[in-house]
Parts: sequence; structure tokens; C-alpha cells
Amino acid sequence: MKAIYCEGCGVELQSENKEKAGYLPKSAWNNEHVICQRCFRLKHYNEVQDVEFTDDDYLRMIHQISDTNCLVVKIVDIFDFNGSFISGLQRLTGSNPIILIGNKVDLLPKSTNRNKLIHWMKKTASDNGLKVQDVFLISAAKGQGFQEVEQAIEEKRKGQDVYVVGCTNVGKSTFINQLINRSSGVEDAITTSYFPGTTLGFIQIPLDDHSSLFDTPPGVVNRSQIVHYVTDKDLKLITPKKEIKPKVYQLQDKQTLFFGGFARLDFERGMKQSFIGYFSNQLMIHRTKLVQADEFYEKHVGELLQPPSAKSLELLPPLVKQTVKIPHERTDIVIPGGLGWVMIPEGGITITVHVPKGIHISIRKALI
Repeated sequence: MKAIYCEGCGVELQSENKEKAGYLPKSAWNNEHVICQRCFRLKHYNEVQDVEFTDDDYLRMIHQISDTNCLVVKIVDIFDFNGSFISGLQRLTGSNPIILIGNKVDLLPKSTNRNKLIHWMKKTASDNGLKVQDVFLISAAKGQGFQEVEQAIEEKRKGQDVYVVGCTNVGKSTFINQLINRSSGVEDAITTSYFPGTTLGFIQIPLDDHSSLFDTPPGVVNRSQIVHYVTDKDLKLITPKKEIKPKVYQLQDKQTLFFGGFARLDFERGMKQSFIGYFSNQLMIHRTKLVQADEFYEKHVGELLQPPSAKSLELLPPLVKQTVKIPHERTDIVIPGGLGWVMIPEGGITITVHVPKGIHISIRKALI
């Protein structure tokens, strides 16, 4: 059978798997204009639907950006900066200018110093080999911060195309949908015109008569993120939906905190002090004595220590531990994957953190 390609994004059409790129129900193959389900939903509902690509597929497509003259908009999840950062993006996109956008700012406590956060994002990006033109904080879900972003995109693209890139779960689709809904004329252009032959996996959204915004595929799946080992139900519990309310615990040494059944922090040595948790308001945190912690976990994981549910436990790697000395300064212990972090105000202590095998904590100066 001769291959048929979507008139919207150029991907080869198929009817076998709804989750993969190019899905088209068999009943629609004889339509005059054939477009995949993803393009159909974009065209009629302004909804960008994620589809599955391998990491190699994604990196190969992103590398094509280096052959163009464009502006790159990189989106990260503020709640999971390291987990949502694409290593080597500068190499993949060439010398094109890059704007870095931190999404989900509405989840952070109102006490967060936004200027400090922007400075930290810019420095951390630079430390990871990414030079950015500017940094913005937004909430794609609530439409916050878009006026500044739209102005920056218009100024810095200089009439050229724009490519939006981001890992899975950063809110890239929501960001693009906000731009579609806010941009004059874009909705009509999408519903009346598609551009055949566009690069595999890219959705082309016209900005004017000469340039377009390109939505790239869903992005690299970072297997060091907890979200890839849990059920959809558990994911809803650990993913913040509202402003985080910090939870404060006064701990003596030889005490333990459990973050659901996903992670555990042991206070090994040091003076009594506060441990402040920044996690989804729905994630239960339990305190116990260190000497009882192993038994407590074995007895209660999947029940009292939930999430994860019993089904997620089948997917989740076993917990492994990492012991670290915390300096005498305000320090964040970050658990990748969007689970959250613990802020230790005074430091000068030794802790052991237990996280699923393959997931690595990070330590930074406190953001809040």
C-alpha cells in the first residue's frame, strides 16, 4: 500500500495505534483532505494533542532547526527545571537565539522572589551549556505573563519563524493553545489552511504572510522523572494544580520524613531544625523515627504511604539511598520529576535521601 501523508504536519498516516504519530481512523481515509487526528483536533478545537515519538526521532527533528534562521522558544517546568531541561539544545538548534520560558509559576508560593528565580534559571541554563537571550515566567494554564512573552517573541524573531521546544509534561501544548487563542487571525488561519509537505512531526501555525510558529513533537522523555513510573491517577495527586502551601516540620536527628511512598529523607546528624516541604498539597508527608523507618515503609507503602498505588508500585524501581552533607546555608534538596523539594534553612547537617533507582536528587541554594 502506498504511503499517504498528513496534509497538516507531513507525518505518514496510520490506523493501528491512536497514541502514535499520524493516527487516522479508517473511516476517514477516503475524505477529500486527509489529516491525522492530532491535526484534526488542532484545526477544529484548537487543541494540541501529544503523540508518541522516540527520543531519537525527537532529537533528529529538533536538529533540523539548526539549518534554519529562526527564534527558539524553550519551555521548562519551574517545578522540575532539571528534569525538563534538554541537554545539548544549543548544539541541536545551532546559532539561533533562544528564549527560555519557565511555566507553572502560579504553583509557587506568592513569597517567591521572581527576579531571583529568573536569575537562577539564566545561570543554571548557562551552567548546562545554554545561552539564552531572555527568561520569562508564565502560567500557560492561567494565561499569566503572556503579554511580555508575545512582545519578546515579536521583537526577537525579527520576522523569522519561531520553533517551540520542550520535554514532556512541561505544558508546551497549553502554551501554544494560549498563543493561538490570543493571537489575532491565527484561529481562522488554522481552520482554513494547512501546509502540505511540512517537516515530519511539526505543526505549522502562521504568524503572518511570511513566517510561522512551529509546534515541535512532545519531546524527550526523561526517565529520571518519577512521573513516568506512575498511573494517571497517582500523577494527578503528585502534580500540583494550585499554589503550593509549604509544610514545616521540626526534626531532631534520627527522624525520617516520607513523601508518600515515593521518597524518604533521613535526618542523620545535626542540630534540631526546620525542614520545609514544597510538594503537591495532596501528597501526604509522614514523620517517624529513623530506627523504625524501614519497617514502617515495608508495612505501609501503597496504603498509608500513598501514592504510589499498588499498580504504580509494580512500575516503580526500588528505593536507593544517597547520603549528603548540607552546607551552612539555606539549601533545597530537589527530587526530580516534578515531585517537589525540601528546603533546609540552616544546614550544617547530614541527611540521607531515598529515591527510586535511576532518579537522582539535586542540591541548590534555596529559591524561596
